[in-house]
Amino acid sequence: MRLRFWLLFLLALPSLFAASLPDDFEAALKRFRAEGAPGWSFVQRTEAAGESRLERFDAARPEFDRWTLLEQNGRAPTEAEVREYREKQSRRSSPFNAPKLTDQLDFETLKEVGSDEAKKRYTCALKPDGEGDTVAHFLEVKLTLDRATGVFEEVEIVSRGPFSPAVAVKIAEMKTVMRYSLPDEERPSLLVEVTTRLRGRAFWVKSLDADMTVVRSEFAYAGKKPLPRDN
Repeated sequence: MRLRFWLLFLLALPSLFAASLPDDFEAALKRFRAEGAPGWSFVQRTEAAGESRLERFDAARPEFDRWTLLEQNGRAPTEAEVREYREKQSRRSSPFNAPKLTDQLDFETLKEVGSDEAKKRYTCALKPDGEGDTVAHFLEVKLTLDRATGVFEEVEIVSRGPFSPAVAVKIAEMKTVMRYSLPDEERPSLLVEVTTRLRGRAFWVKSLDADMTVVRSEFAYAGKKPLPRDN
């Protein structure tokens, strides 16, 4: 009987010592969607490696027919480019393949690192999303919470310093910043900008340097039901 008691006690330890989240952080986390609120159409411009692309995402269309190529490098796309684009987009249903942050946040490491009348700022370590994830241990997440609306206005995933995720691969800097609009009477919090920055080398000679900027605009609600308010 005594042995059974101790076994039950040991099994309960993780929940007894689970991280207690600040109320405002927990509330913001529940309504947070890394890809932004669903049901919204928008125009998206992507710039990377000296090239640009302008697309439209139509949330009202069938799942695998929501993306349309509007411009390629500042001009109308050719027939060949449109055909290639459609072939690649046939499997693309999500407007943004954002990381599953809510599953990877290590709440035991959550810290409030600054606050003022308008914002609160937190940092948190990132847990691997699988056995093959060799990068997460080197990253941390910075979250900026807007006090007035109770939503995350900015989420930054950044490396703590130089690291090597694999043999012969050296990363000097890795950063992704996601920025969100604040909700109001007309619309909820929406993802408006994503920037990524990578600096590193492979096999000591091949550069891995890359930058990308994604900006969304011209939002329009495509749902049929009344828009729920975020706050």
